[in-house]
Amino acid sequence: MGAAGSSTLPVWRHPAQLRPVWLGAAALGLTAVVLGTVVWRRTRSRRPRRLQQVGTVAQLWIYPVKSCKGVAVSEAECTALGLRSGDLRDRFWLVIKEDGHMVTARQEPRLVLVSITYKDDRLTFEAPGMEQLVLRSKLPSSNRIHDCRVFGLDIKGRDCGDEVAQWFTNFLKTESFRLVQFEKSMKGRAAKNILPSVAQSYQVAYPDCSPIHILSEASLADLNTRLEKKARMDQFRPNIVVTGCAAFEEDTWEDILIGNTEMKKVLACPRCIMTTVDPDTGVIDRKEPLETLKSYRLCDPSERGIYKSSPLFGMYYSVEKLGTLKVGDPVYRMVW
Repeated sequence: MGAAGSSTLPVWRHPAQLRPVWLGAAALGLTAVVLGTVVWRRTRSRRPRRLQQVGTVAQLWIYPVKSCKGVAVSEAECTALGLRSGDLRDRFWLVIKEDGHMVTARQEPRLVLVSITYKDDRLTFEAPGMEQLVLRSKLPSSNRIHDCRVFGLDIKGRDCGDEVAQWFTNFLKTESFRLVQFEKSMKGRAAKNILPSVAQSYQVAYPDCSPIHILSEASLADLNTRLEKKARMDQFRPNIVVTGCAAFEEDTWEDILIGNTEMKKVLACPRCIMTTVDPDTGVIDRKEPLETLKSYRLCDPSERGIYKSSPLFGMYYSVEKLGTLKVGDPVYRMVW
């Protein structure tokens, strides 16, 4: 009877003995989900992307010192931090006050009169009424590192020396200034701190919002049909000027390919009083072309939390795949 009972009664097991069974089942289920996700991602990545040419690169600009004149280049390396040509990098130099706060043409409009040439690892500064000043692009490691503030965010900068500090101070004639340089080993300003609504996780040195700014010739031509005094491209300081597209078509480009560089749209460029600084005189009038832009280039009401009352002109991009680009390169919109 005992033998018969043992063959028919269920064998009791402690829950701990059952754990490997349900853990194994759960692991199999999780593996299936993960594998499914990987397969889906691989399938998406293997889907052929369609390249639609939307324009051509007409100009490339690097602005070494924030708010000073740009340097036109025929080709450039596109790094995660923006355009580069040798040691000449976009917005890697910044004028600051003695307390470290940034100085731009918003506060000192005559900065736009400072021109820069680059040769043999040296930057040469020129400005009306000033002697030329030559600065090596590689600074001594003994130079002081400043704690700087750019739009309320902390960032470092290595001091460029007393001679260049005195040069900018003498030219602007308002207070004491210094010039600092960003170095690759320094921590940039994170996108999430600059633009909390942006999904990308890039960093920048001293640019306003993103590594790359794109504007089309057609958009400027459209604006100029509405102005008495024509605006110039250098009032808007784009890195990449595109020709061969319709006005404001750049607003619609999400993912683009130029040369072997891939970029992703961040957001539109909200414009400020800096666009009203005359590039030839360094005089700020605080009116045009800003007022005209406000008449027809304000954001959708649903986006006022991002742009507020600033008109939109040009687009900001992050760099998704590093590469090189040159004047004459086709600009492709990537569609999956």
